[in-house]
Amino acid sequence: MHRTVPIQTLHLFPVLNDLLIELLTSLEPADWNKPTIAPLWTVKDIAAHLLDTNMRTIATANNYSGKPPENIQSYNDLVTYLNDLNAVWVKAMDRISPQQLIGLMQTTNEPYVDYLAQLDPFASAKYAVSWAGEEQSENWFHIAREYTEKWHHQQQIRDAVGKPGIMHRELFYPCMDTFMRGLPHTYRNIMAEEGMVIEITISTAAGGIWYLQRNTNSWVLIKDALGKSPDAAITIKPDTAWKLFTKGIRPQVAIEESDLRGDEKLSKVMFNMIAVMA
Repeated sequence: MHRTVPIQTLHLFPVLNDLLIELLTSLEPADWNKPTIAPLWTVKDIAAHLLDTNMRTIATANNYSGKPPENIQSYNDLVTYLNDLNAVWVKAMDRISPQQLIGLMQTTNEPYVDYLAQLDPFASAKYAVSWAGEEQSENWFHIAREYTEKWHHQQQIRDAVGKPGIMHRELFYPCMDTFMRGLPHTYRNIMAEEGMVIEITISTAAGGIWYLQRNTNSWVLIKDALGKSPDAAITIKPDTAWKLFTKGIRPQVAIEESDLRGDEKLSKVMFNMIAVMA
């Protein structure tokens, strides 16, 4: 039986990559050193990190993964390992010029996407989407997770240098739709009456509406509330949403910038969701 990929992002990578090259090429020398909302990282650091994503993925395509991590006993151990891995790369990339960085990005963008395109979307991914609570993920979700990485890091650069470009529905909505897959895991320890529904709205034409429902033993995402009034409802602005879910702003700041209705205690749990490895 034919299966449809739940969140289709593969066709958007070339679009996002072209926009990134256009963005980086347009930067003035001073722009590369501007701080971003990513702690300790400048614009150039984030660009270097995006290159690292390409390089590591291409290495995987060549059946090479480098020295395996040691003593990974928990989620926090994994986050620490990845943070150290990222920091070492970014520090080393300080030695190369922005022009070299752009050149390497142009060279690696296509083989990076080619590798993702040849994956069976419903086969088991090499790396699970841990922030969604999964110990095993299908490739389509891994690819969508990769898309959110590409999207939000490029948006961090755009935010730092004041250049718009990817805050529209075609590119923004798939990122948010992927992030919302982390909601059931965020609410996993929250008890509620069976059938209770939380409505999450990201405003403007770029956003959308998502519903989280309490079943017998867990929370699940549902497509619509089928006429039921939500027990809790949240409306959040697009700029607040992406920054919140990528740990760019504190939950309390996002709450103050959002509209909460109904059971606020239930609503506020959503603001603890982090859809990156952090």
